[in-house]
Amino acid sequence: MTSHAISWVDVFSSTPLGGNALAVVHGADALDEDTMARFARWTNLSETTYLLEPTVPEADYRVRIFTPGGELPFAGHPTLGTAAAWLALGGRPAGEDVVQECGVGLVPVRRRGDELSFAAPPLLRYEPVAEPELLDRVARSLRLDPSALLDVSWLDNGPGWIGVRVADAATVLGLRADWSAMAGLKLGVVGAHPAGAECDVEVRAFVGDWVVEDPVTGSLNAGLARWLTDSGWAPEAYVAAQGTVLGRTGRVYARREADTIWIGGHVSPVVRGTVEL
Repeated sequence: MTSHAISWVDVFSSTPLGGNALAVVHGADALDEDTMARFARWTNLSETTYLLEPTVPEADYRVRIFTPGGELPFAGHPTLGTAAAWLALGGRPAGEDVVQECGVGLVPVRRRGDELSFAAPPLLRYEPVAEPELLDRVARSLRLDPSALLDVSWLDNGPGWIGVRVADAATVLGLRADWSAMAGLKLGVVGAHPAGAECDVEVRAFVGDWVVEDPVTGSLNAGLARWLTDSGWAPEAYVAAQGTVLGRTGRVYARREADTIWIGGHVSPVVRGTVEL
């Protein structure tokens, strides 16, 4: 057993307890994969991350990302939360941006005031969902008539998201998922708020296994931003609300600059200490 510094942070919220929690274990190079997986199951958070020395000179650090169900090659709120925790404990990037090494490669994290943004990695699968059986299952999972699914697309940047666009934010907020129908699917649903509202869209992320519904989700919002701006449905900069039905006040800032999608938000420190692993 060895002691490791640990940071618990709240991602996509400017004040603690409004976003999505993340545990970050520092100096984790000596930990084996089984210990990482067991501790992630013990925290029971949507993700727990482990900071390690990078394996390539271009990176400032390397991160491994675990859910209670296993390891992910990439996830959004762990990217921002890990960068914030690394900076808070004295990390100094070699360049202007923080460069994270993870399962999908190198991910730049930009600092703009007290906001952090990551450059979304390329989508691994990005195409309309066309199979009638899958479309029917998506509708049943969300307890919606198939006609309510205005657009459905694969938005896979690691976790395997399917994006679903519905009529409005009220429809998103009113969803009551059928978990048995959804088993094995990861659905991200988006609908527009009325003009003049604080946020442009409402988002919900249905995972259906280890966390059921994720409070605020960077990877999903990265895929949604690519899809929605490609289609012209959303402007090149917009604000997404997420976590509302879970009592959270998550805010995700999506920006498109040329062909790069930046997903940003605030990170609030909550707990700092040590863990014996």
